[in-house]
Amino acid sequence: PFVLERLYIMANKKIKIFSFFSGCGFLDLGFEKNGYEIVLVNEFFKPFLDAYKYARLNMGIPKPMYGYWNTDINRFLSDDKNILTEYIKDARDDGSLVGFIGGPPCPDFSVAGKNRGKEGENGKLSRSYADLIIGAKPDFFLFENVKGLWRTARHRAFFEELKADFANAGYALANRLTNSLEYGVPQDRDRILLIGIKKSLLPNSCIDGNEISNFPWEKHQKYVADAVKGLAWPTIASFGSNPILPAGLPKELTVQYWFDKNDVENHPNSNNYFTPRKGLDRMQTIAEGDVSRKSFKRLHRWRYSPTVAYGNNEVHLHPTKARRLSAAEALSLQSLPKEFILPPDMSLSHMFKTVGNGVPYLLSVGIATTLREYLQEFTL
Repeated sequence: PFVLERLYIMANKKIKIFSFFSGCGFLDLGFEKNGYEIVLVNEFFKPFLDAYKYARLNMGIPKPMYGYWNTDINRFLSDDKNILTEYIKDARDDGSLVGFIGGPPCPDFSVAGKNRGKEGENGKLSRSYADLIIGAKPDFFLFENVKGLWRTARHRAFFEELKADFANAGYALANRLTNSLEYGVPQDRDRILLIGIKKSLLPNSCIDGNEISNFPWEKHQKYVADAVKGLAWPTIASFGSNPILPAGLPKELTVQYWFDKNDVENHPNSNNYFTPRKGLDRMQTIAEGDVSRKSFKRLHRWRYSPTVAYGNNEVHLHPTKARRLSAAEALSLQSLPKEFILPPDMSLSHMFKTVGNGVPYLLSVGIATTLREYLQEFTL
């Protein structure tokens, strides 16, 4: 009877999410499509929040219980601190677990970005997010950021400082540098993922010091990133030629597979792309698959994409057409379902910025599923 009761509780326990730095919601979508309820959404930049609302409306997803908050996260550390506390208390009234998820803006930790670290304006938001977690005490949290926070020595020191603060606040931690290829995303993109769960919710057997000793990161991974990168992928082909996919390669990790899967030619965002005033001749000289340069990288139809990031003058070209990628194509490379649509009145610069900032959908699905199963098995 006890085992059956435990299985029933595990299967029916609700998990409610407060989302911060939500962008247009790629990370959130992976969670809400896999057993979580998004109850509060916070995004400072209004065009991104408007896109979040628009996409959810088109997909028939209900509005969050505690609303959309177009505000600086620091308001929840001061003016609206009590409101957030009341929301969390209310969310727990039915026995639900409460979690925070978010990826603070990362240019200050990115080698390709500002690289100002924790003292940069964006870097300070990581500290704010940590302080919010420590003050609000959710049952668990996800902190997501760029690999520079993990691999760059001075940024890594800040990351370890945050981990120490979380541990002192009573969280057991698990962190990993994860590549989106591992979850079936057609894109080479590294992200640092840090998960914290209250030690009081976990059996002692799951905790080793301040670490979660048995978090199953690889449970829902489909590929090993290094193995994928080591395959004999096509190199380059003359622009306008018709290369084929060599046998033995995973087609589902290719650009063309996702263009076809999402029917990008007929997607509502298919015509949303930048048209250069000049440079068309230059575009036609770049071979398919030549991604060696900083800008004007032409994707190969039968390879995965470089990191989907379109800031700092980085331009990705269509494999077979003399133009830049459309928003529909960029969304497909982030592994979004084809039903995900950006607003028609959103500016092109905002479209590509929010797509480039987002967590790939299938990566989010994999992490959300792994975390949910772990919480249901080891917390009561």
